[in-house]
Amino acid sequence: MSKISIRFYKDHKVRAVWDEANNQWWFSVLDIVGAINQQDDHEKNRNYWKYLKAKLRKEENELVSATTQLKLTAADGKKYKTDVISQIDVEKLAKVIPNNQATAFLDWFTYSDNTIDGRSKKKAYTFIESNLVADKDVGTVKALQQIHAYIFGGLYDFAGKIRTKTIAKGNTLFCLAEHLHSFLKTVESMPENTYDEIVDKYVEMNAAHPFMEGNGRSTRIWLDLIFKKRLGLCVDWSQIDKREYLDAMIASQMDSTKIRELLKPALTNKIDDREIFMKGIDYSYYYEQED
Repeated sequence: MSKISIRFYKDHKVRAVWDEANNQWWFSVLDIVGAINQQDDHEKNRNYWKYLKAKLRKEENELVSATTQLKLTAADGKKYKTDVISQIDVEKLAKVIPNNQATAFLDWFTYSDNTIDGRSKKKAYTFIESNLVADKDVGTVKALQQIHAYIFGGLYDFAGKIRTKTIAKGNTLFCLAEHLHSFLKTVESMPENTYDEIVDKYVEMNAAHPFMEGNGRSTRIWLDLIFKKRLGLCVDWSQIDKREYLDAMIASQMDSTKIRELLKPALTNKIDDREIFMKGIDYSYYYEQED
């Protein structure tokens, strides 16, 4: 049970764990209940599932017998046994919850993986095993292009290609296209020997925004490769709140203090931990979701 996944439905986590023997994902029942009922209180979700499980058992619904228990990481960082169900039974569970959110949840759950985000995310999960970026290239524009091409190849015709148009997001205007190549050379030459230097380089690469789409997801992996090579560390992105991260990145256009303060406590030496990497991808994609 080495592969894990965290999806986000309207800011609610839906955790899953991969069963290699049976070649399938198992999803947390309590997370599904919480997502559909829009409820963050763990005890309330547990009590609701206890009530619903008793009701289903009384009705001799096969959904209860299809439930098993596996260990999933909780909010306190520890692993606890929790009720999980297969993908096909997630659909059955959603249909027996009398909530008008159930249909919307089911649409999201069933079709989200067919989107560009869903398909690129699957590719991002395997990046750690690709050994694509040579150690000598870490921290270069070439490495970032390789990451972007790997994740978005076959999904965007500009995968791995430096943009030729000027882009903006909200009130933030990124590097003008006519100056982008020279700016990228400057960013590439920036030192990356200390924590502060690495974060400053990351901030400047974000300001460059070298691709038409997919910059944040690619650049966060790029950042972790630099941390791994230079400091023997990486970011546990699951420790970083979405809103705080986005606000810190906006502020970094003028001052990188907030993003430095936000990332530092989340650093971990578990650089080869697959779960840390998988959670990092999940949260990285979550940051890009519209509120």
